[in-house]
Amino acid sequence: MVVGHPWRVIAVWAVAAIGVIVLSPGLPTSNDESDFLPGKYESVKAEKVRDKAFPDTFAPGAVIVVRRADGRPLTTADSERAAGLAASVQAARIPDIAGLVAGPPSPNRLVQTISVRMPKDVATDSPEAGDAVKVLRGELDRRTSGTGLLARTTGAAAATLDDKEASGDADALIMIATLALILILLLAIFRSPVTALLPIAVLAVLSQVANGLIASAVKALGLKADSSASQLLIVVLFGVGTDYILFLLFRYRERLRAGDDPKTAMVGALARVGEAITSAAGVVIIAFMAMTLSSLSLFRSWGPSLAIAVTVTLLGGLTLVPAVVSLIGTKVFWPSKSWRHEPEAARFARVGAATARRPALYVAVTSGILAVLAFGALGFKPDFDLATGALPASAESRVALEDLKKGLPAGSTDPTHVYVRGERLDRAELARFGTRLKAVEGVGQVAEPEVSKDGTTAGFTVVLSAAPESAKALDTVRGPLRRAAHEAAPQGTDTLIGGSTAVFVDIRSAMNRDYSVVFPVAAALIFLVLALLLRSLVAPWYLLLTVGLGFGATLGTATLLFQGIGSAPGLLFHLPLIMYMFVVALGTDYNILIMARLREEAREGLAPRPALAAAIRHTGPTIAAAGLILAGSFAALTLAGNRVLVQVGFAISFGIACTAFVMALFLTPGLTALIGHRAWWPGHGDAPPARPAPARVEQRTP
Repeated sequence: MVVGHPWRVIAVWAVAAIGVIVLSPGLPTSNDESDFLPGKYESVKAEKVRDKAFPDTFAPGAVIVVRRADGRPLTTADSERAAGLAASVQAARIPDIAGLVAGPPSPNRLVQTISVRMPKDVATDSPEAGDAVKVLRGELDRRTSGTGLLARTTGAAAATLDDKEASGDADALIMIATLALILILLLAIFRSPVTALLPIAVLAVLSQVANGLIASAVKALGLKADSSASQLLIVVLFGVGTDYILFLLFRYRERLRAGDDPKTAMVGALARVGEAITSAAGVVIIAFMAMTLSSLSLFRSWGPSLAIAVTVTLLGGLTLVPAVVSLIGTKVFWPSKSWRHEPEAARFARVGAATARRPALYVAVTSGILAVLAFGALGFKPDFDLATGALPASAESRVALEDLKKGLPAGSTDPTHVYVRGERLDRAELARFGTRLKAVEGVGQVAEPEVSKDGTTAGFTVVLSAAPESAKALDTVRGPLRRAAHEAAPQGTDTLIGGSTAVFVDIRSAMNRDYSVVFPVAAALIFLVLALLLRSLVAPWYLLLTVGLGFGATLGTATLLFQGIGSAPGLLFHLPLIMYMFVVALGTDYNILIMARLREEAREGLAPRPALAAAIRHTGPTIAAAGLILAGSFAALTLAGNRVLVQVGFAISFGIACTAFVMALFLTPGLTALIGHRAWWPGHGDAPPARPAPARVEQRTP
């Protein structure tokens, strides 16, 4: 159908792209962690209590830290000047700065803080907040010049601004790096500018369709993605899309070399590799859709978004790409002539022959290396510092935070809040409750309680000794602080703990729940797809085990690199789930491709070991090229300058490289050769097709 009516197929895609671009909304995003938690968690309930009981209170969008330039304690005149600084800057009426409140000097008088209030409709990670902080910094520099004081900003909005300036235009950088990598590698593989530009041109159209559908779906479901979603979508669309196009073009070239005319070659290529591409995409789509079972709306929005991207890429790879190539014909490889002849003594033929001779040796060595790397995963520590900790040491928000620590607890930038609710609140009991909170290890300060106007709710501002997003702060809130708050609550009252640290604690609990639900469900669904594709109940087991081993090796390597060598406090709290979805799902693509070819060679009558050699010889170049492009595409995320994307980019690119170059070329085919025909039980998909019996010729007596 596609080869016979290529212009109709292209026209349908052109109309779809224009329609989706015109009608789709923008992708709604958020970096407010509480937006991603369901309402059953204590930190979310506490936020609702705060909004109802204390509507006029606010968590500072930024904090100005004032200190003397010579490092000496603030004098009375310095403190008065700091208070006047807050009043004069507020009088300047900076857009999106609702107010500035000067606090008292620290007990050692080394620092004094000014809390910056922003309107409730301005998120601290929004461009408006960043612009406000930028203007605020200019005003502070101008007004403190020559006074002997330094005034620097830290806090959520300031850290977000510094992160943006440090990262630059991450989307554009990642897009350019991804496209450049694809162009260079395709030119090196096919030696043709046409083949190099074809995937980029096709995927540019598909990306517009996918982005429009994703935005519509996320908005219709009432979900929000985080700010990294756009970068991941770029890589998924162009990285995975290029892989599927490569699968098709390699088989198309193979059919041309076998003597088929261009149109017949495309029909044959699509007939042979189409099932593998569809199954590979099906595994990825299922894995991504399993994210909808997550407790966090962050992953529930990622799931359908990435699944839509892969679905559109799959449909384009099965229709738009064959239609375009059928029109171009062999000129798709112009000006190279190498497509006409298969190279002699190909390196993958040697790899296949070596693995076929000693499959047990290759299986033992590769699985042993992966197991050693996976051992490092035992040291994994989750880290919730997605802003300040990702910044260079010279960033103003980090410098200001270090200044703050000289006089106040690190938690001063983002205090924890404890709320006590009851029909009747006794002042004496509240005072005893506050004293109990002060005695909790890890608590730096506890302010006097604020009572709501109706007298039914009291709020305690608790400043932790550790930074709000640190593991130490999380352990304090999760353990001794919550225990003390609930046990010491006045009779007839109940308590809730809120604030960013409490949100992080609940996110960690939600992640643990997700690991126990999303992982098994995704694995079961992937098993089902593999079983249907391979008509086997044996092969899917060891395919999933090998990919799982690759997942463990990837997490272990990332842990050793970032926590060990890099001395990071931990890895991103959600990195294991991201890795599972990408490494397991995308990595299974290469296992599917090699297994499909192993079955095809076995059906031609080859024994398990010769089938292994032939499969690697023919499919090895495809897997190597696709793995290199996809791993390189994710590695482009490390150029963003953001620690979140650096860790995600490295982990996924390493995992994909591990799957493509270790498992798909050595471990999986080696295991299949060792298991032999039993690998295809009970379907025996490797059995040669039955040939019709020769016609019986009757002899007649003349």
